[in-house]
Amino acid sequence: MGAFSELANGFATALTPENLMFALLGVLLGTAIGVLPGIGPAMAVALLLPLTRSLDATTALIMFAGIYYGGMYGGSTTSILLNTPGESASVVTALEGNKMARSGRAAQALATAAIGSFIAGTIATLLLALLAPTVADLAVGVGQADYFAVMVLAFIAVTSVLGSSRVRGLAALGLGLTIGLVGIDRSSGQQRLTFGVPELADGIDVVVVAVGLFAVGEALWIAAHLRRRPVEVIPVGNPRMSREDWRRSWKPWLRGTAIGFPFGAVPAGGAEIPTFLSYVTEKRLSKHPEEFGHGAIEGVAGPEATNNASAAGGLVPLLTLGIPVTATAAVLLAAITSFGIEPGPQLFDNEPELVWGLIASLFIGNTALLLLNLPLAPVWARLLRIPRSYLYAGILFFASLGAYAANASPFDLFLLLVIGALGFMMRRYGLPVLPAIIGAILGPFAEERLRTALQISNGELSGLITPFSAVVYTVVLLVLLWPLVRRLLPRRGLHVPVLDDAVHEIEEAHHHHGTTDAVSVETRSRPEEDRPGR
Repeated sequence: MGAFSELANGFATALTPENLMFALLGVLLGTAIGVLPGIGPAMAVALLLPLTRSLDATTALIMFAGIYYGGMYGGSTTSILLNTPGESASVVTALEGNKMARSGRAAQALATAAIGSFIAGTIATLLLALLAPTVADLAVGVGQADYFAVMVLAFIAVTSVLGSSRVRGLAALGLGLTIGLVGIDRSSGQQRLTFGVPELADGIDVVVVAVGLFAVGEALWIAAHLRRRPVEVIPVGNPRMSREDWRRSWKPWLRGTAIGFPFGAVPAGGAEIPTFLSYVTEKRLSKHPEEFGHGAIEGVAGPEATNNASAAGGLVPLLTLGIPVTATAAVLLAAITSFGIEPGPQLFDNEPELVWGLIASLFIGNTALLLLNLPLAPVWARLLRIPRSYLYAGILFFASLGAYAANASPFDLFLLLVIGALGFMMRRYGLPVLPAIIGAILGPFAEERLRTALQISNGELSGLITPFSAVVYTVVLLVLLWPLVRRLLPRRGLHVPVLDDAVHEIEEAHHHHGTTDAVSVETRSRPEEDRPGR
């Protein structure tokens, strides 16, 4: 009953008038920004990150929880009505959701997405509350060498996401680690990569890095490919589902939750693979397989539930190990560290009010989102009519204002422009942004763990090898060598049919959709006219 009593205390924290107001404000802002074309939850959180600097840490993170879930909900609206996924995890929603919308069932598609997200988010948040303290207790016994090994696994795994180039992923990770090295070395006191600039002695603020790579880089990329043409938005009625829609949706909602949460909780799991896996599973189990590709409601219900369950599952490694598994979680980590708080197994003991208030606010935000999204779906659809030129000019303005307000330093504006230009070039040459942001945030922590482990062992490399870290390094080797092993093994009997279908669906979807998530940006190198929805 320990978790439930702590959760009750969390509700006492989250339901204070101030925290409740900011939770609802986060939900509203997250949905409104997430609905806008080309803006996923990661960009929404990054854009609003500087605005919370004046708030208490608990209140700020409760607001970000609302923005996080709100951005997830908003992304489905864009995918269904515009056929423009805000992130790679929303690509599969566009596959069936937009077909439903074009056949006059936009309201039903939005309804099953909203209700499925609510159910999956509620169940997954409950699992988070039950499992996270246990994981944190187990992680307390993990040593410095073990933590370093886990971070190496996160670095390698996040560069090996299905469907992206490993070489490009490693290159992006190298850029992020380089950014993380800037500043004064804590051990020697020497300046690194500051080039004699005094303002760089304290390092580059993670807020500037997150906003520059996500918001400014994305805005510059979209502006470079912007074409003036009216946006066709499919009209939305009152989102209601018939009895037949309910009958066909409830099982995919539950299956999607069961698929999404474990994938989200695995370091570097993310939401891309499980959403496609859910789609393929529903396609195989459906009594109406002929409707897939033409607007099957199961193809929206399952993946949307999976997406939100994966989002809650992603908070398990973030809060217990300090390791983000998605782009949005990486920005949330930047928010947490900006308040001087280090996520990890001690977080539940050192900051119980913050952690449990955050978890309780997820239940509140999830409920508020359902109540908001169903009646306000037509209003969100009208937001899609905002001209793209005005939209991205506004994003650049607020990103610059927020970066300046973070430290009241004009130099931060220069850094924002440089990092934004770096984000633009990464998109131009197909480098994923997620490894870069994770490298910039986790790099200093990994270096500190490595040095501490070596100091404990008097500089002996054997000090990095423990029973736990040996297992982790074995997994790292398997991840690195798997493509080679897969080529050498005989084809027959090697593949799992459902997973192979999921891989095929991912490749097909990325061929037809230019996604704006940091994980999948290879499609950006294609000419603009080849990417529908732009």
